[in-house]
Amino acid sequence: MNVEDYDFNLPEELIAQTPLLDRSASRLLLVNRETGETDHRHFSDMLEYLQPGDTLVLNDTRVIPARLFGVKEDTGAKAEVLLLKNLGEDRWEALVKPGKKLKSGAVIVFSDELRAVVEDESDMGGRTLRFIYKGIFQEILDRLGMMPLPPYIKETLDDRERYQTVYAKHEGSAAAPTAGLHFTTSLLEQIAAKGVSIAYITLHVGLGTFRPMSVEKVEEHVMHAEYFVMSQETADTLNAARERGGRIIAVGTTSCRTLETVGRQCQGGPLTACSGWTDIFIYPGYQFNVVNALITNFHLPKSTLVMLVSALAGREHILAAYEEAIAERYRFFSFGDAMFIY
Repeated sequence: MNVEDYDFNLPEELIAQTPLLDRSASRLLLVNRETGETDHRHFSDMLEYLQPGDTLVLNDTRVIPARLFGVKEDTGAKAEVLLLKNLGEDRWEALVKPGKKLKSGAVIVFSDELRAVVEDESDMGGRTLRFIYKGIFQEILDRLGMMPLPPYIKETLDDRERYQTVYAKHEGSAAAPTAGLHFTTSLLEQIAAKGVSIAYITLHVGLGTFRPMSVEKVEEHVMHAEYFVMSQETADTLNAARERGGRIIAVGTTSCRTLETVGRQCQGGPLTACSGWTDIFIYPGYQFNVVNALITNFHLPKSTLVMLVSALAGREHILAAYEEAIAERYRFFSFGDAMFIY
């Protein structure tokens, strides 16, 4: 299977630079996963397409202000750091710029109270950093760090909460689970009042979100591991949904990947509380064990996320839907519009 099979022409002006003031005012493209049939609505209409007995699964991770700017101690040259994974004992996996100049042993100074030593190097700008600081690290990060907006977003974000879901709870992500940005507290209350169960998982988004496909064959790509948690309360909710024949609807690819990871670990039996690291890569040919439907945004060409949605609805259906979205001027990527694959 070739990566090039998941390419499409995306006009640059369709890349959404700013979030809508009204979260649920985004457009919604409905895609029937069996027939490929589509319909155009607004996200606030989602309530019509959820039924009593369904279960909506949300990723409640919270984005940390993970982007730091400093200087190289010995030369004063500018340095940029994106924190990805807390390794414990003041050590973090991170991406750095410029990678060629920040080798093992280099010291990056962010302020009088915070600096980092490069301890190890990996590919594509990856580094292991050990932080040295005065005070409480999280408080310093809140003051000095910036929200890690994707590189294709050129606008600044004055309100950090616009890059958080309204239900964000557990800090640890380097990027938002953006499908959830469309939900308001009011819409979630209406969904629950309709008899739809709402359950939460946590997956801290890391390097996998930023790593492009650098292989020709899809099967050769290796996903980066990300940490997830599913509680027994959520497992019980999902088991009850399966028993009554209700749909399990993942909100976002991170929720989808977590649910399918847990489903695999439970080997087709009842779901149980689970936590750990997942590097699951879902692409066409994959047989879904837990997820029946998916709410998601529109993704990058040739990305692992396009392959995931193609696994659920079929490559031809997805690429046709994307062509339709482009023709209808839908907004793409993190602050863009939404798709409901059902």
